[in-house]
Amino acid sequence: MILPKNKPYFSINCKGKLIDLTTPKVMGILNITPDSFYDGGRFKDPKSVLDQVEKMLVEGATFIDLGAYSSRPGADFVSVDEELKRIVPVVALILKVFPNCIISIDSFRSRVAMECAAIGASICNDISAGKLDPKMMETVGQLKMPYIMMHMKGTPQNMHNQTDYKHLITDIYHYFSERIQLAKEHRITDLILDLGFGFAKTTEQNYKLLRQMDFFSNLNLPMLTGVSRKSMIYKVLDCTAAEALNGSTALHMMALANGSKILRVHDVKQAQECVQLYNVLVKDN
Repeated sequence: MILPKNKPYFSINCKGKLIDLTTPKVMGILNITPDSFYDGGRFKDPKSVLDQVEKMLVEGATFIDLGAYSSRPGADFVSVDEELKRIVPVVALILKVFPNCIISIDSFRSRVAMECAAIGASICNDISAGKLDPKMMETVGQLKMPYIMMHMKGTPQNMHNQTDYKHLITDIYHYFSERIQLAKEHRITDLILDLGFGFAKTTEQNYKLLRQMDFFSNLNLPMLTGVSRKSMIYKVLDCTAAEALNGSTALHMMALANGSKILRVHDVKQAQECVQLYNVLVKDN
């Protein structure tokens, strides 16, 4: 593992609050879906939601990423109305109890981003980088929200069949170059890249991407990494998602060493400890 010799300065503006990403941050995952691959159905009442948000904030999460549409391979389709019905009341609930919470909305739909931003959500996290909703980038630009754009081919329903690449790294690099240009045309100023581990990629491709993710630092944008408890870990370790915490932590350290500025995780305490140790490793580098 080769540690970086300098720390590029990155920051994002979340509703007037400037978040410095020079030191990596942790984003806690809160899925309010019945079918997410790890925590589906666990947070379906106000108490369980608020208890989990409080736990993640206390453990050091800077952001809470809220999703109401499972993006696991082969996930069921969810209508816009159903997604809004699930997510809007939860955003309102969280911000009523934790008014300073920075909420990221995990959705590829502009209407969901707009309605959640109207009641206080701060970030849009789009697995499709605007490809599944032509109005998304225009909407995010108007909202002046930080925008997480992820690499994916196809949709959650068919992406597992779309793992053919001419050249994995350069194909994804060109994808981001095009999407970044489009985002800038829509006056989106705070951009974050998510390489999309597990989305239209085989296990072998996921590890190749992780090994070479520092190549994307040439795009001069902060990177978010989402590998927490994914199949790229538990398939290699021959275990379950519930048993993949240790593997997740190992890959989180590799991601930090390769330039990641945000870890999107199910287990905030362990990820925050990983960041603390990483910061000591690079302190005098």
